[in-house]
Amino acid sequence: MTQSLTPTPADKFTFGLWTVGWQGRDPFGEATRPALDPVETVHRLAELGAYGVTFHDDDLIPFGSSDAEREAHVKRFRAALDETGMRVPMATTNLFLHPVFKDGAFTANDRDVRRFALRKTIRNIDLAAELGATVYVAWGGREGAESGAAKDVRVALDRLKEAFDLLGDYVLEQGYDLRFAIEPKPNEPRGDILLPTVGHALAFIQQLAHPELVGVNPEVGHEQMAGLNFPHGIAQALWHGKLFHIDLNGQSSIKYDQDLRFGAGDLRQAFWLVDLLESAGYQGMRHFDFKPPRTEDFAGVWASAAGCMRNYLALKHKTAAFRADPEVQAALRASRLDQLAQTTFGEGESLADLLADRSAYEDFDANAAAERGMAFEQLDQLALDYLLGLR
Repeated sequence: MTQSLTPTPADKFTFGLWTVGWQGRDPFGEATRPALDPVETVHRLAELGAYGVTFHDDDLIPFGSSDAEREAHVKRFRAALDETGMRVPMATTNLFLHPVFKDGAFTANDRDVRRFALRKTIRNIDLAAELGATVYVAWGGREGAESGAAKDVRVALDRLKEAFDLLGDYVLEQGYDLRFAIEPKPNEPRGDILLPTVGHALAFIQQLAHPELVGVNPEVGHEQMAGLNFPHGIAQALWHGKLFHIDLNGQSSIKYDQDLRFGAGDLRQAFWLVDLLESAGYQGMRHFDFKPPRTEDFAGVWASAAGCMRNYLALKHKTAAFRADPEVQAALRASRLDQLAQTTFGEGESLADLLADRSAYEDFDANAAAERGMAFEQLDQLALDYLLGLR
C-alpha cells in the first residue's frame, strides 16, 4: 500500500477523554491503570495526528468540584488546546456514573433527579459552546428499566421529549451553534434502554419541538450488540440527513459492549462502513469511542489509539481502490446497481401510464427474469480480495 497511513488533523479523527483515559475497571476487576491527566491526553493525541478531543463534564471536572476548582481545570485544558491546536468538536454530560442516576436522568421516576440532570446538562452545554463544540451528544445509558412495572415507557418518553425540547429552547435562546445527537444503545448498563437503535431514535426525533436541532450519534458496537447491520443504519441516518456524529469502535457479535479499537471485531462491516462514509462525502468527525484493553500499560493505550486511525485510513484506501477497479465496476453493472439508481417511474410518467404499459405486467416474462444471475458473489469476493490483500 503506497498511500500514507499516517493520520493528520485533516482526517478529522477525534477521541473522548474517557477512551484513552479508561483505567481498565470493569464489573469483575479494579483499575489496571492510573488516572490520565486530560492535559497529557490532549498533547499525546495531538502527537499522534488527531484533530480533536471530546469529553463528558466529569471527565474534565471531577463531580462536586467548587467553582474555583472548575475554573482551574478548564483553564489548564484550554491552555493545552491552544498549545496543540486541538479542537473540541463535541461534548456530552455524564448522566450515568453517580448513584443519583441509578434510575436514569431525564426519565428518572424522581422529579428532583430529572431537574438536577437538566441543570447539570445546561451547565456543560455552556462550557461546550465556550470551547467551540458544535455537537452535543446525549447517551441515555440509565434511561431504561429491568422490570415492566418499574417504568411507564409512554410517560418516560414524554419526559424525554420534555428534556430535549427544553434543551433545544435553551440553545436557541443563547444563540449557540450547537446541535444534539442521540446515541442509541439496546442494553447495558440497564436491562433495556429507551431509544435502543438508530431507527427508534429517528422516529423519536420527529416528535420533538425542534427536530432540526436533533440527529443521531450511532456507535458501531451498540447496533451490532443487537445483531443489526451498522452500515445500513448509517445509510438510513444519512438518508434522513440526521448523521450529526458517529462513534467508531469494534464489536464481535451479540455480547456485552466490547469497545474494541476500530477495525477489530467485524472487519467486513468496518470495510463497508468506511466505504459508505467516504463515498457519501460525510463531513463530520471520525470519532473513536473505544476502550484500550485492561491488559495494556500506557504504551499499549497509545498504540491502540494509533491503531484506530491507522485502520480507518487503511480501509479508506482499500475501499477507494475497490471502487476504482475496472473489474469491480463491471461487476457492479452486472449486478444492475445502475438500474437501482433509476426511478421506477419514468420522468413525467403517471400511474395510468404504468397500468397501460403491457411490458410491465401482461407481457413481462417473470420466469426469464427469475433466471437472471445477479453477480453478487463475484462482487462480494472482489471486496474480500481487497480485505485479504489479494488486490
